[in-house]
Amino acid sequence: MKRYLAIVAAICLCLNAGAADFLKGKILKIDMTKSVAERSDANFSVSMSGVSRSSSVSLLQFERALEKAAKDKEIAMVYINTDHFSGSIAAIEEIRASLNKFRESGKPVVAYGADLSNGRYYLASVADRVFINPKTEGCLTGLSSTQYFLKDLLDTLGVEVQLIRHGKFKSAGEMYIRNDISPENREQYEVMLKSLWDTMVEEMAASRGLSASELNAMADGLELGSAQSWVDKGLIDGLKYRDDMEDYLCHLFGTKDPSDVKTVKIEEYVDKVKKGSSKNKVAVIYADGQIVRSGGDIVGEKMSREIAKVRADSSVKAVVLRVNSPGGEVVAAEMIRREVELLKNDKPVIASYGSYAASGGYLISAGCDKIYTDNTTLTGSIGVFGLVPSIGKAVKKNLHINLVTMGTNGHSGMQSGINPMNEEEQAWYQQTIERIYDDFVGVVSEGRDMTKDEVDSLAQGRVWAGRDALQNGLADEKGTILDAVKYAAEKAGLSSYKIVCYPATKSLKEKILSSDEDKKDDPLVMLGVEKGLNTMAQMNSISIDF
Repeated sequence: MKRYLAIVAAICLCLNAGAADFLKGKILKIDMTKSVAERSDANFSVSMSGVSRSSSVSLLQFERALEKAAKDKEIAMVYINTDHFSGSIAAIEEIRASLNKFRESGKPVVAYGADLSNGRYYLASVADRVFINPKTEGCLTGLSSTQYFLKDLLDTLGVEVQLIRHGKFKSAGEMYIRNDISPENREQYEVMLKSLWDTMVEEMAASRGLSASELNAMADGLELGSAQSWVDKGLIDGLKYRDDMEDYLCHLFGTKDPSDVKTVKIEEYVDKVKKGSSKNKVAVIYADGQIVRSGGDIVGEKMSREIAKVRADSSVKAVVLRVNSPGGEVVAAEMIRREVELLKNDKPVIASYGSYAASGGYLISAGCDKIYTDNTTLTGSIGVFGLVPSIGKAVKKNLHINLVTMGTNGHSGMQSGINPMNEEEQAWYQQTIERIYDDFVGVVSEGRDMTKDEVDSLAQGRVWAGRDALQNGLADEKGTILDAVKYAAEKAGLSSYKIVCYPATKSLKEKILSSDEDKKDDPLVMLGVEKGLNTMAQMNSISIDF
């Protein structure tokens, strides 16, 4: 009750019919059916009606726009539609934090939707008032993760897979060599899921004046279902159809005519945020996606050149390395890490973590001056593995084709993928893995000012939630990308600055005309197996590349 009285007193939501005070200004309208992504980008789709174009808003743009709107006398409130949003938990956490800062300025946030889910309610619950469609159904369930194990299938097909790794928690390749989850993998996922859910529950409960235990009891008892049950439990403020919401907004602004209520879309408002005219710059370098040598999101050589370019630019006084990566190839990650090290020698480099900063994603950023993370960022996974399949037996069994491998030396065929490695070859791979793991631990040890033993106790391929990484020393502070930018500017002693982003995004025209030179001659793409390999590589791991 105190929460609602404080809201009414502070922001005058005019809930009573006789209220004399009304909101003045415009509504900043946020429709989450539109994309809020790591980076703003031009997207297009082709249909029978032609080519349609849409542009996403980056998290950094979103956060800067909310910060400006909080101080903008022309903006009276935020109205957010949470329907159909499907971003990561970490993205919701950052969006939610920005909306909460907006609320703290004394301006209201009203949320509406017809969809209910863990993530969408997590986002909506930050609002001062939350309304849903009267026919909406849904419940809070908690978080789960389902893993698939393919060993029985591969055995049936005759495919042999050998996993060489260092790290008892490094589970990326387990699906190919086991038919059930390992105790270590179960442990890390159960701890990680609980940590993510605890963050969500604590924030949702605090926003609604409830305890975390009350919210968990609702989930465990399946006490939520109909829209009215959400109202009865105090999680939703009212049930309204869209036309009812229009009337409600009119009421807040003291009018009956919807045309009197002025709105501005977030996509339009981001253009009003000043780019900055200072000669001094804070560069944001995006490491977004899988780290590879060629044909992927973060190509080692290309990213290294971008970082070198930023280092050579004397107008760039500080850098934020925005990491949103599950890792990738060792050599590519090491190229980037080395350039970040050189960059740090010249100017402050602050890391900001998105949805995940795991394996290679953590490696490239471990040496930064400071690491910002979200509570729900998947962090760490300091470990190495190599997955070596052999298909010779499968081809003979299923296709009745006998493969004969010849070579000049005793181990010429060890990387052919036809026959399994022998003990000597496995030992060679294991030594390579151990060497890479030791280097990885050394990088983290130096960057985080820990002993190698301390790092090893947190490593072994284990993935941590950002919330736990803040406690165990793998990260420094909870915060958004905008928090990291402000700290970087402060570290460089800048009172005014311009934000510049690297690498440059492709224009719509460039996307349409792009021939994707990195991929066109790749035999894996030609064979149609690239998608499966990418799926394997996105499991928070570094796979060795020879």
